[in-house]
Amino acid sequence: MKHSLSKSAKHDDFLAEDALRAAMTHVDEAVSSHNIALGTAECIIYSLIEVLGSMIGDPNLPSHIRSGYEGLLDTARELQTKLHEQKNK
Repeated sequence: MKHSLSKSAKHDDFLAEDALRAAMTHVDEAVSSHNIALGTAECIIYSLIEVLGSMIGDPNLPSHIRSGYEGLLDTARELQTKLHEQKNK
């Protein structure tokens, strides 16, 4: 018997990717407009990095979804670096 993701599971994976991307964008915009403390933003991004790392580590995750999450992880790490640089100014 061949196993595949249901249509709903595939849709959920894409929604999760969109939600994580939106969260990172929101944090970045909040920092830029000074509506959030840098330390708080760093904690949120750290949490997103941890979540993405766990998701990428799932051996059952389809490769096309993994690749999207890996891209988000790179983006999150870049944002984390940006926040560290701002904090150390």
